[in-house]
Amino acid sequence: MARRIDVTGTGGVRLAAWEFGDPPKTDPAGSDPARDVPDGSPGVLLLHGLMGRASHWASTARWLSGRYRAIALDQRGHGRSDKPPRASFTRDAYVDDAEAALGQLGLAPVVLIGHAMGALTAWQLAAKRPDLVRGLIICDMRASALGAASQREWDQWFESWPLPFATLADVRKWFGEDDPWVERPNPARGEFYAEVMAESPDGWRPVFDPEQMLRSRETWVYDAHWEELAQVRCPALVVRGLDGELGRAEAQEMVRVLPRGHYAEVADAGHLVHYDQPEAWRAAIEPFLDSLGGD
Repeated sequence: MARRIDVTGTGGVRLAAWEFGDPPKTDPAGSDPARDVPDGSPGVLLLHGLMGRASHWASTARWLSGRYRAIALDQRGHGRSDKPPRASFTRDAYVDDAEAALGQLGLAPVVLIGHAMGALTAWQLAAKRPDLVRGLIICDMRASALGAASQREWDQWFESWPLPFATLADVRKWFGEDDPWVERPNPARGEFYAEVMAESPDGWRPVFDPEQMLRSRETWVYDAHWEELAQVRCPALVVRGLDGELGRAEAQEMVRVLPRGHYAEVADAGHLVHYDQPEAWRAAIEPFLDSLGGD
């Protein structure tokens, strides 16, 4: 089951939020108490990374739905949310969108779970509005500046995409095997990108505008984000894939900078930790979530 809830972000941008869990049972005779989510259950907001979409969190959200009201947000420019040509794609816009969504969905105080750029949005919101956030999970996002060379590489990478793709099988093969950024075959990566493609008259193209993705990225790649980490007051878990983009030394420094930081890593996982190894990902975050019970 997937239920869409429209919310309004900053500047009037329409955002699509999604509940992927089964609705709580109401018949006491046929209900499974382990699956019932009582009114007032803690809220979780899941934020995807650059180019991602809420459905990338579907498996995690369904797993969480037994004990939380778990909602994943298509951020501006992504998924089914609006992609206005002249909209702002600044850090403030993304953070303000998440803040607005929390208010309209009634999720606060919330646990924020973010991957990559979504993790940066999550910790910036936690620093800005500590009253709204009771816990934070950061999945494979660096706090250091990536620089101009990184932005140029991404621009060139987008140019290398063989658009349009003739079939979804071609999407899976290119992103999972043929992409120069792929060191070894990675079927999970192929599936990840297949999920952000839509059929058009001439073939399969991304549901996002690559130019908007570059505009989004350029608002954070030139700066380090350690100061906002230091301002996060709630418990926070930094999770990295052993083969991901966040190195162990930087991840452990992030844990040190966070006032209430914790660390976990997932073996045999790359940048798409929750997609590469969903069971190991859940095992990594479950003890942290359990620890928030009385926080």
